[in-house]
Amino acid sequence: MLKVENLDLYYGAAHTLRSVSLEAVTGQVTCVLGRNGVGKTSLLRAIVGQQPIAGGSVNFDGRDITKMRTYDRAALGIGFVPQGREVFPLLTVKENLETGFARLKGKDKHVPDEVFDLFPVLKSMLGRRGGDLSGGQQQQLAIGRALVTRPRLLVLDEPTEGIQPSIIKDIGRAISYLRDKGDMAIVLVEQYFEFARDLADSFILMERGEVVARGDRSGLDGDDVRRLMAI
Repeated sequence: MLKVENLDLYYGAAHTLRSVSLEAVTGQVTCVLGRNGVGKTSLLRAIVGQQPIAGGSVNFDGRDITKMRTYDRAALGIGFVPQGREVFPLLTVKENLETGFARLKGKDKHVPDEVFDLFPVLKSMLGRRGGDLSGGQQQQLAIGRALVTRPRLLVLDEPTEGIQPSIIKDIGRAISYLRDKGDMAIVLVEQYFEFARDLADSFILMERGEVVARGDRSGLDGDDVRRLMAI
């Protein structure tokens, strides 16, 4: 579904990504691992079109989208859950979810039942403002908003950051469910090792803007991976 090849990205003079490659397969979770500041978020922003790249390519479902604008990528079926959640604080939960309608045609402009099946708390809080929710509830809202767009590729940037353990489990179950449906590829940036290990079908490990290790789930059991993720 997604093929990223030899991405180079700069922030000013800083060479943030160095020939980074990544693949994501429908029905699987690809984890991007590494310490803070190694380029994980920059990689996701390049994938969804929020950051221009200096070299390399991004292909989605066999189509070159390297120069495509962010909203056009969303229209193709790329859903993004950013770090920090970025819900609209003054809009209600219902209104936040409905912002996902932008890419949909008339008959599809409704919130899928599975959003409330995965995150029942959202249904009970439809009239509450996004800014009044807890951090964990906002994270569930951000994921739900992305699911409203009916993505074929779901990109999540550290969904466990600052979240209480009970909601981390809910988010993990939701990601497992979405993977097992078999109609979506998932790219997950994560620092919480156990969460990533439980969900990953494949992974890349980044250090200083480069991929220093990659493999399938079994490769996450090595001491080198734990060492390179240690803060």
